[in-house]
Amino acid sequence: MMWWGQVLQGFDTVTIIFYAVIAYIIGSIPSGLIIGKVCYGKDLRLYGSKNTGATNAYRLLGFKAAFSVFLCDAIKGAIGAWLFAPVSPLMVFGGLVAMLGHNCSVFLKFKGGRGVATGLGIVIYLAPYVSLICMVLWGLIVYFTRIVSLGSIIVAILTPILMFLFGESLWIVGFGVFGALFVVIRHKANIVRLLHGTELKVDRLPGVKK
Repeated sequence: MMWWGQVLQGFDTVTIIFYAVIAYIIGSIPSGLIIGKVCYGKDLRLYGSKNTGATNAYRLLGFKAAFSVFLCDAIKGAIGAWLFAPVSPLMVFGGLVAMLGHNCSVFLKFKGGRGVATGLGIVIYLAPYVSLICMVLWGLIVYFTRIVSLGSIIVAILTPILMFLFGESLWIVGFGVFGALFVVIRHKANIVRLLHGTELKVDRLPGVKK
């Protein structure tokens, strides 16, 4: 198992478990719920899509709230990867644990979001050039269609392809593939609505101040 010791580059089992627990707890922090309740007195789980992510925050609370939620969720993913720097396999592992925390939050009875912003935070840390392209593509798709889920699904599928084209390590490309599958699976209900033309657009909820 000498090769595995070389891969871990000095990380021992106890340290890995300790950092993994931290990554999970940080990923579990329900940013949208906290920002909605503390700053706006609103529980995102009671409105719109009932999701605590940035899209629903925009529908109910506006751009500033949505950006804050998005930023906090992305930082959670980046921290998960950063904890294990500079070891690529472990950075991927840490990012995935943070994403698991976001989607199965210990603070929300193991429920959570769809992991797009958290996954993007991981990609920003692991492959910044790829993340820049993804953000631009996502922005264009959402701008022209007003459908966030469509942009998220398309960009998720393109991410591992771009990682491969940019020459990222197999570990990082593998994360891209896993992350894409994860995002698509989490959006299966959205995909059904997209096919039926009933998917919610990123518009403010009726009666909410612009």
